[in-house]
Amino acid sequence: MNQTNENVAKEGDIRQKSALSPGLYVVATPIGNLGDITDRAKNVLGNVDLILAEDTRNTYRLLDSLGIRNKCLSLHDHNERDRIEKVQQLLEAEQSLALVSDAGTPLISDPGYQLVSELRKKGMPINTIPGACALVAALSISGIPTDSFIFEGFLPAKSKAKVDRLQGVKGEHRTLVYYESPHRIMETLDAICLVMGEARQVSICRELTKTFETCLQGPVGEVIELMKADSNQQRGEFVVIVQGAPQVRPNKQDVTDEQIRVLSLLLPELGTKKASDLTSKIVGGNRKALYNYCLTQERQQK
Repeated sequence: MNQTNENVAKEGDIRQKSALSPGLYVVATPIGNLGDITDRAKNVLGNVDLILAEDTRNTYRLLDSLGIRNKCLSLHDHNERDRIEKVQQLLEAEQSLALVSDAGTPLISDPGYQLVSELRKKGMPINTIPGACALVAALSISGIPTDSFIFEGFLPAKSKAKVDRLQGVKGEHRTLVYYESPHRIMETLDAICLVMGEARQVSICRELTKTFETCLQGPVGEVIELMKADSNQQRGEFVVIVQGAPQVRPNKQDVTDEQIRVLSLLLPELGTKKASDLTSKIVGGNRKALYNYCLTQERQQK
């Protein structure tokens, strides 16, 4: 092989030789450890015609570390709407584009929703290149139930709005997941403790996949004290996982299906006490058990 061909081959290593179909590729990037980038993600980033990046400076650093030379165009919260028409034009011209955020999976508390939504409406091809995602990574090591959960993004910055938002999910039985920044983490934990009680179980996952990754799990009151005692635990990026409210289920031996049916008919017309008393007289049963059943249903509906 002559010198010219050798140079071409080396440049070809940067943009690999596998062609990509036209379309938008939503590409997950590492949340900390560069080793978590997938081969498929590297191939896409090296071969697309253009990369749409939340912050081009961060993305160029990532590409440089991967030995990839490619062009980036900013797409962030403040210009996303304005970029949609340009992106559509490029896709109509059969270009291939990658969408990345600063870290992790795009659109998860990051820009991209407006773009993907509009392109979907227009029938444009969109492909997922899955990989790292902080909320999923945190759930997997949290020690808190993962069979059913709600991702709430970031809580409001202002204290009252934060408390109000937490009040709205205080009785939620599913696990709650939040992202939080270092300068607000302690205030957020204090708000969780205030609204949900110091015994509510939480898991605080910090600096996931990075050198100083930690995960503190236990009653929120105890976790707050641990973090106060070690200021290093207040640094970095956080995923806050809150166990859902316990479900109180009535004992079927105490409340029968027939009693529940009668209660459901009487409760809309009568108060809890009267409905319980009358149900006991009509179909029998312990008045206290019926009354407690009604209270439990009321709490679960709040």
